[in-house]
Amino acid sequence: MLVMSIILADFGLFSAMQPLQHVLRAQGSLRQGTLASVSWLLLRNCRAHSGLPSTACPSPERQEDGVPKDFSSRLATGPTFQHFLRSASTPQEKPSSPEVEDPPPYLTVDELLGRQRKVYLETYGCQMNVNDTEIAWSILQKSGYLRTSNLQEADVILLVTCSIREKAEQTIWNRLHQLKALKTKRSHSRVPLRIGILGCMAERLKEEILNREKMVDLLAGPDAYRDLPRLLALAESGQQAANVLLSLDETYADVMPVQTSRSATSAFVSIMRGCDNMCSYCIVPFTRGRERSRPVASILEEVRKLSGQGLKEVTLLGQNVNSFRDNSEVQFNNAVPTSLSRGFTTNYKTKQGGLRFAHLLDQVSRVDPEMRIRFTSPHPKDFPDEVLQLIHERDNICKQIHLPAQSGSSRVLEAMHRGYSREAYVELIHHIRESIPGVSLSSDFIAGFCGETEEDHLQTVSLLREVQYNMGFLFAYSMRQKTRAYHRLQDDVPGEVKIRRLEELITVFREEATTANKTSVGSAQLVLVEGLSKRSATDLCGRNDGNLKVIFPDTEMEDVSNPGLRVRAQPGDYVLVKITSASSQSLKGHVLCRTTLKDSSAYCSPGWMATQS
Repeated sequence: MLVMSIILADFGLFSAMQPLQHVLRAQGSLRQGTLASVSWLLLRNCRAHSGLPSTACPSPERQEDGVPKDFSSRLATGPTFQHFLRSASTPQEKPSSPEVEDPPPYLTVDELLGRQRKVYLETYGCQMNVNDTEIAWSILQKSGYLRTSNLQEADVILLVTCSIREKAEQTIWNRLHQLKALKTKRSHSRVPLRIGILGCMAERLKEEILNREKMVDLLAGPDAYRDLPRLLALAESGQQAANVLLSLDETYADVMPVQTSRSATSAFVSIMRGCDNMCSYCIVPFTRGRERSRPVASILEEVRKLSGQGLKEVTLLGQNVNSFRDNSEVQFNNAVPTSLSRGFTTNYKTKQGGLRFAHLLDQVSRVDPEMRIRFTSPHPKDFPDEVLQLIHERDNICKQIHLPAQSGSSRVLEAMHRGYSREAYVELIHHIRESIPGVSLSSDFIAGFCGETEEDHLQTVSLLREVQYNMGFLFAYSMRQKTRAYHRLQDDVPGEVKIRRLEELITVFREEATTANKTSVGSAQLVLVEGLSKRSATDLCGRNDGNLKVIFPDTEMEDVSNPGLRVRAQPGDYVLVKITSASSQSLKGHVLCRTTLKDSSAYCSPGWMATQS
């Protein structure tokens, strides 16, 4: 066990002992035995990290009559410990196209194939989970599975889960209770229904899910989606299967996500995974692991593909998206220190070198001038001037920044381990608004964090009034196991007080957001059309540069690229909308014309607007 743990650590897998023991228990009844299972997992890591062909990391030998050799013989012909050390210490260039892996010794190639079984995917939580769903489906599709939107005809149901708050997890427990009835009623004439839990909840709860819900067949953590075909194959044999190992380097850079909606006008592009900030309330470092970034080249390849498909907007995703740091190019691993926002500090040793977020944002914005670029979710500490200047200069980088504050009290911010004071945060707000005139701001806030007093709460209320955010995401605090707050602080704010403070924050936010959004009344806003409004079949909806929803009637308009031509807006079109009213959640107006992102600025001038009055 000690040797296995060392090997796992050498391949960038942390928390190795406990998850490995869990994998051993989950696979204890495999017909080739536990050690064969673990040796195959190590072998697969060898190939994934060395970039060498399969002959360099030999597969378990089989005799000519098809009978597997005993484990000692297979072990003798397998990779040595020196090979693992050599592979880890010498970076290798990965092949341009992934090779088909040999099956583990206890499975056949046919057992790893989906054989056209139908998969139903449900996504809960953040945008990263939406992207994870697309990654998981890309992997399963290549293995021969089919996608279905009909729950009743599914052979496999996979829930991509969230653990950020207790309510999110309770939603999954309730959903599993509903699915249990579906599994029980499954006709014996059909293949057994398999149910899997993917993502953060699988990572956080592990054994509790398998022990509490026997109807769950498999678990896959955020870094284990490549293993889904094997886990499903094991589930088909009637046993529970699990892989919840976290990785220091998995970014799925070579997996091209499959868009789940054919009519989509926008897409999420994951650029990094994990988080190193270790905020005291946050479970993310424990469910998604440490920060690691995709190579810039692989991100640009995905953005170019999305542009070629006609998509008009991409959102760069990461738990701490603007701390992006691509260290894959050796020539850029210099000693240039990280530049932080003024007055901000990190909870970890300052990192150096690599291609930073400003470089990536610059390159992505050059792919397609008609494609909008957004990013989320950033940390306030990582907004150096070069990022702000780039946002200001590029027409296709949205003038919208999400700036999570979490609290307006410096005392609470210190307890949260955020690395800044209220004063530093407010100074950054002023600097951003000076650097990017007209910028739209949004934020996150937590009500009732450990030790929060009424005075602390009122300071948060005052911050909402001072900044006047255009959008906000507000929640009552929910303590999570493993976090710094769980181990060092007391969840001492009563539940009813949390709810009351949350309601007060929401009320103030809506008042101030309405005031902020009303400044758009009378202006022309460039809107990317998404489709019909959910509330009216005669209205269309889309989003402006600030990511606010804009509602407008579905009527004919002029196409400025083809004078005299009258058209109706379609999803993916850019249209100019004159705003006539505003609320805390959306804008309303009437459409002026269809245009392009490049040409839109000429039609938003006061002189042109005067001709439209």
